[in-house]
Amino acid sequence: MKQRKSKIARVTKETKIKIDLNLDKIKPIKIKTSVPFLDHMLNLAAYHGGFSLIVKSSGDTEIDDHHLVEDIGIALGMAFDKALGNKKGINRYGNFLLPMDEALSYISLDLSGRPYLDYKVKFKPIKCGFDFDLLEDFFYSFAINSKITLHISLRKGRNNHHIAESIFKGFGRSMSQAIKIDTRKKRIPSTKGKL
Repeated sequence: MKQRKSKIARVTKETKIKIDLNLDKIKPIKIKTSVPFLDHMLNLAAYHGGFSLIVKSSGDTEIDDHHLVEDIGIALGMAFDKALGNKKGINRYGNFLLPMDEALSYISLDLSGRPYLDYKVKFKPIKCGFDFDLLEDFFYSFAINSKITLHISLRKGRNNHHIAESIFKGFGRSMSQAIKIDTRKKRIPSTKGKL
């Protein structure tokens, strides 16, 4: 079977991003976004998703991290859309309820070709090195550009780091389910015949 992979290079006046994605390999995972917390989260998503991901990016982080985090979501979404190709034989759906210590998140997604994000997550308004509100922008950009339906719901949580880890690990596990090929089915997983 031909490996499902893609390379995306996205350059704007604000950011420069290169992504190398392979859905059918588990290594390498090398993330260097210049936003250390996002590096950690993407590493978790790729590891738990069982896919190879290389990200190298830079941007105007001297202003803040918004442009870079959002643009990485755009580029990663484009990479997934391209790597999935015609989507023949995929499971299509994925969902995971993931605990991370006191945090519990539920992620559900559909590789439907119909972009949508429902994001019900509240982080504590504390000062730290990363603006957790940017994660909604990341997932919105990802969902729109990967053309998936994505629901992210925080069930409980106290620690912002644990909440974010729960979301990204659950996202990886859900994506792993959805992208998996069912060898019994060699068709598009839709009664419409198209996703």
